[in-house]
Amino acid sequence: MDHADAIVVGSGLAGLAAAAELGDRGKKVIIVDQEPRSFLGGQAFWSLGGLFMVDTPEQRRMGIKDSRALALNDWMGSAQFDRDEDAMPRKWAEAYIDFAAGEMRSWLHGMGLRWFPVVGWAERGGSFADGHGNSVPRFHITWGTGPGIIEHFVRRCEEHEKAGLIQFNFRHQVDRIDMENGAAKGVSGTVLAEDGAERGQKTNRDAVGEFELRAPSVIVTSGGIGGNFDMVRKVWPTDRLGPAPKDMVAGVPAHVDGRMIGISETAGGHVINGDRMWHYTEGVKNWDPIWPSHGIRILPGPSSMWFDAEGNRFAPPALPGFDSMSTLRDILATGYDYSWFVLTQKIIKKEFALSGSEQNPDLTSKKWAEVIKQRVLSGKNATGPVEAFKEKGEDFVVANDLSTLVRGMNQVGGGNLIDEAKLRAQIEARDAQIDNPFSKDAQMMAIHAARNYRGDRLLRTAKPHKFLDPSNGPLIAVKLHVLTRKTLGGLHTTLNSQMIGADGQPVPGLFAAGEVAGFGGGGYHGYNALEGTFLGGCIFSGRNAGRSQSIA
Repeated sequence: MDHADAIVVGSGLAGLAAAAELGDRGKKVIIVDQEPRSFLGGQAFWSLGGLFMVDTPEQRRMGIKDSRALALNDWMGSAQFDRDEDAMPRKWAEAYIDFAAGEMRSWLHGMGLRWFPVVGWAERGGSFADGHGNSVPRFHITWGTGPGIIEHFVRRCEEHEKAGLIQFNFRHQVDRIDMENGAAKGVSGTVLAEDGAERGQKTNRDAVGEFELRAPSVIVTSGGIGGNFDMVRKVWPTDRLGPAPKDMVAGVPAHVDGRMIGISETAGGHVINGDRMWHYTEGVKNWDPIWPSHGIRILPGPSSMWFDAEGNRFAPPALPGFDSMSTLRDILATGYDYSWFVLTQKIIKKEFALSGSEQNPDLTSKKWAEVIKQRVLSGKNATGPVEAFKEKGEDFVVANDLSTLVRGMNQVGGGNLIDEAKLRAQIEARDAQIDNPFSKDAQMMAIHAARNYRGDRLLRTAKPHKFLDPSNGPLIAVKLHVLTRKTLGGLHTTLNSQMIGADGQPVPGLFAAGEVAGFGGGGYHGYNALEGTFLGGCIFSGRNAGRSQSIA
């Protein structure tokens, strides 16, 4: 069909959520995507599958007391909304908290999703109770990781496809949103040549034809800009974070290129908070890359020591897993665009996780036997993917003593910036704090606090030990790069995901959901994310678009 009730641009999680809801309403939908069908699900496929949910059975079983009020306090303390244009993002934030503390889990559970029983504690903050960070663990890892989320939305859409309600047009690159008298009437663009690339790889842009599709509603769900370094640098907030890194790694595939943002603006949409973004400071170069400049994020527990390029230890809240944006700002303030973790084998075994479905095959497999094999019965070793990075990753240095470790760090980093005596003094001072179950060292306090949570004590936080004791080795250093990931600002939208123009009025027939809309409203995170809110935001904003009564 070339006419429908709605056209969805982008077949990622937000687009699938919107299309599934429209199909449930009996609407005819055309989903267009510039990538092949094998890419169905978009970035969400590569995710760890974490979802921000509040006061769940999983939390309660782990002894966590959570509430809507506590979650809202954490969200607003993290978002730090301070602009006139934040009015709608604030409403979206409040609505998402209502969703996350309300029907989100039961709705997803009814669809078939399940979660790992130990709830993760991401973005812990590290300052004040009314500031940034999660007061309690809320990161619910979906059983099956990212693929375990998208499979249910794909299933719903494919059921509607069989019923003749949804049509997928892959290798269709939208070049224009066609408007008539200020209202959407469809999209047009270029048909691209078929491409047999593996999921995530860069595909060709060879034109083989043109297309034109018609619908009174167009929903843009095309993602952000993380795969386009030029665009990232163009909107980088130098005044707030410091200069953009010269060297970065990409946490998302090349097709996350931001093309549809400008196309949507030309049609009448309006971007707000474009300078707000979310990039990670714990990126490592993938030794087995899939997409260009492919980086993987380390999801660290709290025990690794964090040093700048010259071997100076960062001050709180620049602790592993506590405050991403403050740490990014502190790193860039050094004049270098990388930093170092120093840790032990005991820490890498218990505390290192790698972001991504492909880096967690045990959780992705949904097989408890694999989870137990990888995470319990592996002896002194970390999971297989972590050990592979330790062995093959160019950013990893492994040594039996500190002198050898420093030589390796200087070889990897270049310039002989790390002085062994200075590094040793800082590690020895930290080790001297181990003999008591209390400490004046802020990071040691945080470690002891983390181990009060049952989940961290079981799986995510190593028992405090001395780094320079050979029995805890070998020593490990990891060079950390800035890894591009998410756009926090985006197309301004109403609560039903309808685009708002520069004049402050809804644009008839134009909608946006997911990352391209800042996950809702043009940036419902504000300046900081609490994690699990990216996939959650795609689901929520896509669902809102699909349920919008503005789509007749």
